[in-house]
Amino acid sequence: MPRKKPHRSTGRRSPWAAAALIGIGLLITGGVYAGASAAVAATDDGGSTQELTVEDGELLFQANCATCHGLDLQGSEAGPSLYGVGELSVHFQVSTGRMPLQAQGPQAPQKPVQFTDAQTQALAEYVQSVAPGPEFPADEVLDGEGDASHGGELFRINCAMCHNVAGAGGALTEGKYAPALDGTSPLNIYAAMVTGPQNMPVFNNMNLSLEEKRDIITYLLYIQENRSPGGFELGSLGPVSEGLFIWIFGIGSLIAITVWVTAKSN
Repeated sequence: MPRKKPHRSTGRRSPWAAAALIGIGLLITGGVYAGASAAVAATDDGGSTQELTVEDGELLFQANCATCHGLDLQGSEAGPSLYGVGELSVHFQVSTGRMPLQAQGPQAPQKPVQFTDAQTQALAEYVQSVAPGPEFPADEVLDGEGDASHGGELFRINCAMCHNVAGAGGALTEGKYAPALDGTSPLNIYAAMVTGPQNMPVFNNMNLSLEEKRDIITYLLYIQENRSPGGFELGSLGPVSEGLFIWIFGIGSLIAITVWVTAKSN
């Protein structure tokens, strides 16, 4: 009599099992990645507060700036000499993201900052140690406690033709422009007046005294904190944008109402 073969279980795996396994794997991978990212971020934050030395600034300069400006700050065909620019100019260019330069153009645009405050300070100190130039001002110049009214008058006389009365910026020739000053720090406002970056003229103490620079900084801080009291400011770009707005929306609305009333009466 033939033996009976033992019956083997032919149970099928659920079609959701593979999806569940993939989901669990993704959750584990994502959790490990998030933990590692948080650890790296915490390490970076701790390092950003660490004080760096002039020697650290030299290493940063050699790695990020020497290609254009030369190992001895002498400049090259790709970048100007840094002799005499001083720590103030370096801080302005690096802390606003203008340097390192992304591409050659009419002027260096402001972009996301690539260095921490400590690294920026170390770079500035290194350049100052090799080729001294304009230095950081006293805290009193940047405190925003000057005469805002007088600062506004000085700004309208010396700066508004390029930057606009409200500091909204404006176009210049050959693709150049005066940047908007909204959000610019007091130190960088002072640095721009003293070092004359891009197409801006230099305002030394013979042109504008320290007290007058303080007043201009106070005025700009005031308009940064007190936006247009009259309502929507339309970019503070003056009568052209305001007139265009009225022409399109104001007169356009009147025409639409007239057409609607006429159609209603008919």
